[in-house]
Amino acid sequence: MPGSQGSRPFPPAAGVRIGWAELPESVRAGIEGLLGARVVSAISQPSGFSPGAALRLELADQRRAFVKAVGSEPNAETPKMHREEARTLSQLPRSAPVPRLLGVHDDGNWVAVVLEDVAGRHPRLPWLTAELGRVLAALEDLQSRLTPCPILDLPTVVERHLETFDGWQRLARAPTADLDPWAQRHLGQLAEREAHWAESISGDTLLHADLRADNLLLTDSGSVMFLDWPAACRGVDWFDPLVMAPSVAMQGGPDPEWVVQHHGSARRADPETITTLVVALAGYFAYRSSLPAPPGLPTLRPFQAAQARAALEWATARTGWS
Repeated sequence: MPGSQGSRPFPPAAGVRIGWAELPESVRAGIEGLLGARVVSAISQPSGFSPGAALRLELADQRRAFVKAVGSEPNAETPKMHREEARTLSQLPRSAPVPRLLGVHDDGNWVAVVLEDVAGRHPRLPWLTAELGRVLAALEDLQSRLTPCPILDLPTVVERHLETFDGWQRLARAPTADLDPWAQRHLGQLAEREAHWAESISGDTLLHADLRADNLLLTDSGSVMFLDWPAACRGVDWFDPLVMAPSVAMQGGPDPEWVVQHHGSARRADPETITTLVVALAGYFAYRSSLPAPPGLPTLRPFQAAQARAALEWATARTGWS
């Protein structure tokens, strides 16, 4: 089934990267100290939005590693996200299909998260149905491994997103000039529905909460590796495929309902609860994409705007509002 976005071009999930030589000398020395060997090659990886470095490293002793490193400039929030991710990775079970944390260099300004280098590739875009099915099957397996949540003090999805899913309420107070006409007509209803998003979403699965094609690696052995965990939280397992679905449709894959029907828990979930979260998700993207670009993240808003279009089409279909 083709995605609702059809052949419409989609913006890349790529930010502004820096290379190995652009890292401060002290950071490079810290990374090499953690690895116990000199870096002889560093190949930048373009996918993802952080404004720092994302590098596949080759060491003088022929070992390999992956490092993501960022300073407090230009975006002071990104180092905090790297610290959150390292904290989560350090507590995940070794059986989970995630890159193993090798160490962290943190000087209070620059944070470098050093991981095992996993051989693999991101899913092909536009999405292939077979690869998406492979990812969803792997996600269900991952979620079975991460239920109950192995990190006891991880925030719940409601705690993590208490000020995230309020986009329609914000837009109702101050509508933007280019707001989608359907959303404009139903703004009051959308804000009212959105206000109930946190109901019936509690659960004890460790959620990734930010799944997209650029956060996944398909390996030659047939496994799927789940990358980039700064948004991890606890909640109901169908939250992850729902949050992922607009990006799938936007990037030329099956429409969001296909994703719902191919994840067991989402397929069995209460339809009205699913619709409420879809409405909240559409509000998140609609509002966030209207904001100025965060420092150092010039490509983020166009990517969110493309997801907003997909999520709005989904919300239109599920609510049945004309």
